[in-house]
Amino acid sequence: MNILNSLMTLGRRRQLQGPLRLGVHCFAAVIAIAVVFANSIWQIDIFSLTIGFLGGMLTLVFLAVGAGPNSHLHRPHWIDFGLSALAFISGIYFCLENERMITRITLLDPLTIWDVAFSTVLLLLTIEAMRRTVGLGLTLIVLTFMAYNLGGHWLEGPFSHGYISYHHFLDITVFTSDGLFGVALRVAATYAFLFVLFGTILSRTGGTDFFFDLAAAVSGRSPGGPAKIAVISSALYGMISGSPTSDVVTTGSVTIPIMKRLGYRAELAAGVEVAASTGGSLLPPVMGSAAFIMAEYTGIEYRQIAIAAIVPALLFYLCIFTQVHLYSLKIDLSGLQADKIPRLSQTIRSGGLFLIPLGVITAALFWGYSPNFVAIFGTLSVLAIATLREQTRLSFGAIADCFAEATMHMIPVTVACAAAGLVIGGISMTGLAGKFADLVFVISGGMPFLSAVVAAALTILLGMGMPTPSAYILSAVLLGPTLIDMGIPVLPANLFLLFFAVLSAMTPPVAVAAFAAAAIAESNPMETGLIAVRLAATSFVVPFSFLYRPDLLLLGSIPGIVLSCLTAAMGVILIAIGIEGYWRQPLMPAARWLLAVAGLGLIVPSGISLMVAAVLFGIAMSLSPAVRNAVTNLPLFRALLKRV
Repeated sequence: MNILNSLMTLGRRRQLQGPLRLGVHCFAAVIAIAVVFANSIWQIDIFSLTIGFLGGMLTLVFLAVGAGPNSHLHRPHWIDFGLSALAFISGIYFCLENERMITRITLLDPLTIWDVAFSTVLLLLTIEAMRRTVGLGLTLIVLTFMAYNLGGHWLEGPFSHGYISYHHFLDITVFTSDGLFGVALRVAATYAFLFVLFGTILSRTGGTDFFFDLAAAVSGRSPGGPAKIAVISSALYGMISGSPTSDVVTTGSVTIPIMKRLGYRAELAAGVEVAASTGGSLLPPVMGSAAFIMAEYTGIEYRQIAIAAIVPALLFYLCIFTQVHLYSLKIDLSGLQADKIPRLSQTIRSGGLFLIPLGVITAALFWGYSPNFVAIFGTLSVLAIATLREQTRLSFGAIADCFAEATMHMIPVTVACAAAGLVIGGISMTGLAGKFADLVFVISGGMPFLSAVVAAALTILLGMGMPTPSAYILSAVLLGPTLIDMGIPVLPANLFLLFFAVLSAMTPPVAVAAFAAAAIAESNPMETGLIAVRLAATSFVVPFSFLYRPDLLLLGSIPGIVLSCLTAAMGVILIAIGIEGYWRQPLMPAARWLLAVAGLGLIVPSGISLMVAAVLFGIAMSLSPAVRNAVTNLPLFRALLKRV
């Protein structure tokens, strides 16, 4: 029974001590240094980099993460040492055989007995590392796809495929760039790692504290100030970390207790943090590792992706901020006490230099540098700023600690990307993507809008319990071709899937970020996830809008972009008002529904929808004195009346 429970749960992150801790720490730092040099100075082919990177990370996994929740906190089991040694030896073997692997002809040159042995070991080690670090959900998905690859020829009907031998399976999965060492792992070893290193050093030098103080100085005095601080600080930190769960743990440990002390229910406090943290992975200029995978997979410049995501990400946070504000007014929640709010001038004076790295990253993106160099430039700017401030100046040892910490942060991301590679390799060798596209076509009846709805639902389903990068790349491979075949351009189609892969982190029943926040708030994780979804409700609508109106992605004419952005912002506010049922005073149910539907008409603008939205808004004004009084008291409305 203990063995079964161990297999069903995540492994325990260890706190190593003594010489072993020092050894693991140094090895992790060496991996980070090697990644930086390989992406900037050394001329090393990407296949060799991913091979060495995976071997090194798997070596760390079995020492840093136990087999189950009851594993020894400070000392690995002898089995862990054995698995770590196997991972290291396997990595060495593939590095030594790298030249032959690159030049051999797939499925024609036979695999040696050592190739079969070491590739089998590597697959088994990857699966076990997956179970320990990202859970049984993703592990079962990978095992299911592997079973389909090897046994799908026994099936009948459209999902049957030709016989695939074990040697054939290994050849595609391990010895090509279509499988384990494919796009997802390549991103983990390049863009993702370098931006995680940037975020780690920024956090160590006080950047996280500055962002929190900045959010407190800006919004701490207003109604619901603590929740607004959570929204702003989580957005700023999440933009750098790219991980909703990491963001929740980092900023939520401060914001959630403050919100609870000032009258927020535990579930609401946690829900605000979850919604705000989730959106950070969509916020340029950094976004998250899934966006880097999108750039690599589609061939679209990361700069173009970041620019396209600006307006949808801002609409995401406009919705959350508006609902938090209205809810706080509705239940009469005050802001922070004056003595607990830092002065904006003092905050900028003491930490304003931390805005420079974000400016450096943005400028480097616009100047056309690759994401690798963008991250390196950002990291160098942080180190330079830290050197100028005596209280944040990092010693050589502290910098080495940052490198090691970044490597340890990358363990679950790396394993998740390796898992995605295994699935992608299986999809490519069985032709499952085309069959999946046919399935979506049948379900939706060939209607583009219904196909998009099915794609969104399946992406969220794939993302439940799965890291965002894995959820995105699976949906991109399985569902992306369907959207593109229906005439949707590559950028909107993939950004659509990226949005829903990110949103899956907070969508019940398996909302990873919600469980992390619930642990801090001591709240119900299911209710926490539902509240987060309610606060970010508009974010489930906006992707459908930019599928058909790419103006929201800043693609098109300037008048069209301005009109779409203004109407979408107004629509988001109206939907938020409808959901909260409050606009200066409580609203009657009919007015709430009318405003929400009018908001939907504004988010998806067309001549007809704008007319319908105007009519519904007018009806809402006539039905509700609260809406009518609020509108007539708006300064713009009063100015128009004076002109008339």
